[in-house]
Amino acid sequence: MIEQLLAQDQALIRAKINTETAMIQWRELQRFFAAGKVLVIDQALDLVDTAFALQQDDVGQIQSWTEQSLLQHASDEQARNWHENDRSLWAVVVKPWVLVQTRSPHQTTEPESLATGK
Repeated sequence: MIEQLLAQDQALIRAKINTETAMIQWRELQRFFAAGKVLVIDQALDLVDTAFALQQDDVGQIQSWTEQSLLQHASDEQARNWHENDRSLWAVVVKPWVLVQTRSPHQTTEPESLATGK
């Protein structure tokens, strides 16, 4: 019974993260970048899964992604590029962080979990 409740709770958290994920212009995120709060998620990862791991404080998984450079702080070069190109990014907030993920210009689809509602 406890395991079932835990699974339901995790499903609700994932659903909440999923509904809070949206495309946003970089200019709207610059103040968070200036505060050092923007984390960039590699396209190999799923945005919702990564946000969930951060929300759950899954230190082992987060450390693994960080060591593989799949999750890292936004760099000055990235910020400059996004600003100059007026980029839109997929984003979600997991306080105190703003997680962002770029999509290639030819990638017009949403991240996998957003499309499937996982």
